[in-house]
Amino acid sequence: MTEQSTAPTTGTATRAEVSLAGRRLSYVDFGGPGRPLVALHGHLSEGATFGGLAAALGTDWRVIAPDQRGQGESERAADYTREGYLADLEALLDHLGLAEVVLVGHSLGAVNAYQYAARRPERIRALVNVEGPVEIGLDGSHPLAFLLGLAYKAPTREELVEKLGPAAPFFADRLRRNPDGGWRLPFHPRDMYDSEENVHGDHWADWTATSCPALLVHGTSGVIPAEQVRGMVERRPGTAAVELAGDHLVHLGAAEAFGAEVRGFLAGL
Repeated sequence: MTEQSTAPTTGTATRAEVSLAGRRLSYVDFGGPGRPLVALHGHLSEGATFGGLAAALGTDWRVIAPDQRGQGESERAADYTREGYLADLEALLDHLGLAEVVLVGHSLGAVNAYQYAARRPERIRALVNVEGPVEIGLDGSHPLAFLLGLAYKAPTREELVEKLGPAAPFFADRLRRNPDGGWRLPFHPRDMYDSEENVHGDHWADWTATSCPALLVHGTSGVIPAEQVRGMVERRPGTAAVELAGDHLVHLGAAEAFGAEVRGFLAGL
């Protein structure tokens, strides 16, 4: 694995990358002298979205947020399996020399976090699960099916925005410019469709495999049913739950309250 640092982002944060068998995995290191916390974003997102959390935690915690495979500045992978995501996380922790961390994850990232903890409990001090269910897609639904109708790239930014149609407002501020001058989405629609499909399943065994302190954050109109929230708390020792006003993106929509809850949870470790 090799690392390449690029120009700093905002504040003390820097962007760096690790080469995993020739595939680039990019991450944002928000810096600071504090204890390490790795934050994993969900589908159609990227590590930089945890800037608000890093600010809320201050110097007590060093927040490191990778762009998961095929998203943001990280290159596309050959597959989007559960094993692939967990191998990326293992490689990143090894590269950074982090023996034990707190894992924060949203949606896809939350599933990655608690599944990694189930396999490597000795490396995880605590978990923060934000809107990460344990029963996913069991009814046959596929919330990212709309992606298959989206354009991935275009010669100009304007053309790509036009092709995206109603979806443009959600992605227009994160479009990437290719070396050839064309423009693309920060993810490939087919990759994310496959990734969502691969995360479907019954994951109770993984969620209940560990007993480290855990905080389950869910929105008032989020994706985890109330009865599942109760079961996730009752069936896993060391778990507390907090409901915040918001939807599936509650960590962004209620950023101040989310930061305060996570800060309070971490203070009790």
